[in-house]
Amino acid sequence: MRRSLSILAVLVVAGSAVGWFATAASPLPDDTYAGLTGDAVHGEQVFWAAGCASCHMAPDAAGDAQMILSGGQKFVTAFGTFVAPNISPDPTQGIGGWSLAAFGNAVQRGVSPEGQHYYPAFPYAAYQNMQVQDVADLKAFMDTLPASTTPSGAHELSFPFNIRRSVGGWKLLFWPDGWAVTAADLTEVEQRGRYVAEAMAHCGECHTPRNALGGSDRGRWLAGAANPSGDGRIPNITPAKLEWSEAEIVEYLTSGFTPEYDSAGGHMAHVVENMARLPDSDRAAVAAYLKRVEPVE
Repeated sequence: MRRSLSILAVLVVAGSAVGWFATAASPLPDDTYAGLTGDAVHGEQVFWAAGCASCHMAPDAAGDAQMILSGGQKFVTAFGTFVAPNISPDPTQGIGGWSLAAFGNAVQRGVSPEGQHYYPAFPYAAYQNMQVQDVADLKAFMDTLPASTTPSGAHELSFPFNIRRSVGGWKLLFWPDGWAVTAADLTEVEQRGRYVAEAMAHCGECHTPRNALGGSDRGRWLAGAANPSGDGRIPNITPAKLEWSEAEIVEYLTSGFTPEYDSAGGHMAHVVENMARLPDSDRAAVAAYLKRVEPVE
């Protein structure tokens, strides 16, 4: 019995060590952002496409106040309530003291400057497909925004979701590989639409169903999902359900009005505001891309 308990103890310790190693944060190679200089003018377009202000402005902020990324908005999910942090250029409460490499690891790998995992409520699983120059440009623009000294609020999560190390296990299980739409014959316009929709605007984060642990069901890409808040459903925007013409999709992403003269509401209203700031060609590219998504009933 003593021998069996000793063997069991060794196995538990060994298993714990392997699990601890396997769930460690995995940053980008050190030279990923070496030599890059950001262009703040182009970074503004990346900022709107990525929807940064929509989540990180203060609750109920309006007008110019939306550019103060002090955080504080709460996002209710089945795992608890996530609180958007301060990502303004303040060097103490925000991210003003971060290097480009630290910023890139947060955006594209979900890894903090201290080497901890960020929760995937931060859509880094989509942002991983962003071009590194766009990430550098985004940081250059964000560095020009007003600083805020508002401290970031703590997430309101229950056990075991309050253990950040567990996010490493989530990444092992559900980290997506490459693009969701992989057709080899995508035109240049459709490829641009894929980049805007899948990487920057992270449409799949809301419109794709998830399993019980929050992993994205990429076999049902953009097929609609339960609203994390529990209030209604996020619609299916594959060609099986979204029957609008490309011109109608472009109009919706520009004005928020549907062909039936309904209008975007909730968080989608912010998405439309962001999309409307992009070049007309980008909205047309997203419309073309949506026509190439696999239809899912």
